[in-house]
Amino acid sequence: MIFAIETSCDETSTAIIDLEGNILSHIVANQQEHEKFGGVVPEIASRAHIQILQRIIPETFKKAGVSNSSIKIYCSTCGPGLIGGLLVGTIVAKSMAIANNKPFYPINHLEGHALSVQINNNVKFPFILLLITGGHTQMYIVKEIGSYNLLGTTIDDSVGECFDKVAKMLGMPYPGGKHIELKALNGIKNKYNFPRPLIKNKNLDFSFSGLKTAMKIEINKHNSLNQKQIENFSASFQQSIIDILEKKSELAIEYAKNKIPGINSFVVAGGVAANKSIKDSLTLLCKKHKFKIYYPPLSLCGDNAAMIAWACLKRYKLGYKEDIHFKPRPRWSLNELK
Repeated sequence: MIFAIETSCDETSTAIIDLEGNILSHIVANQQEHEKFGGVVPEIASRAHIQILQRIIPETFKKAGVSNSSIKIYCSTCGPGLIGGLLVGTIVAKSMAIANNKPFYPINHLEGHALSVQINNNVKFPFILLLITGGHTQMYIVKEIGSYNLLGTTIDDSVGECFDKVAKMLGMPYPGGKHIELKALNGIKNKYNFPRPLIKNKNLDFSFSGLKTAMKIEINKHNSLNQKQIENFSASFQQSIIDILEKKSELAIEYAKNKIPGINSFVVAGGVAANKSIKDSLTLLCKKHKFKIYYPPLSLCGDNAAMIAWACLKRYKLGYKEDIHFKPRPRWSLNELK
């Protein structure tokens, strides 16, 4: 069995899977400490990881019905992410591996997201990956495990970060994405004509800071916002995001058609992949281009240890070696993996 820890940001998660890929136990603890600050405070996150892991590790083994002696491999997220959180998770997982004389595998957080869709779907390589999280917005061609071709990335904010910051402007709690999505259901999506940065640019890079600034300027024109205004702001903002993601995804599909014969799979992964309006838009786009679209289960869209264990399993089966000496890295791109 494989035991995994995920502590890259403000979710503390542990999981145990067997060597067939079955999830035996999986816990994700969301840190409530950050709500009053409207965003993640790295030092608070690190301390919370230490406290939460002491509680959920025994619970993870209890739920799986196994003991430490059943674990064949230990792994943790070693990057990218907040260095304090990465250190906590890595040190705990390494200590458990050393104490039980078992191997330790360092896992890239982004690779966990990239491969998580294969937990519940038979998605074959190669495929297009749209990775949309709180820290990343990127488009890849995933050729195989360890081989990733970056097509485009955000030049400023990630889409998830933009959702959270705009939600804060509108007086919503952190994390804000789900609150904007809920308010947008009753709003008019074309009430405000917010910018769609880089949407006419033919490359696959993203930009969201200009949209965030335009939102701030428009919101500041009002002394206070009523419920209907908040709904309209949410709907118009979300539609701008959808238009950007849809346009860049279409460019990626057209690129892939020309460069990679036979490719017909489009994967959307990361926390923002849970947004139903975004999913509906991209589903229609893929249907238009005769591409199959795949998403991880809703419970595996956000940061979680099950996807880390899954990525570890795939690497182990391919013969990748353990590395107890690997140092956590706050920046660690998929392009650097082998």
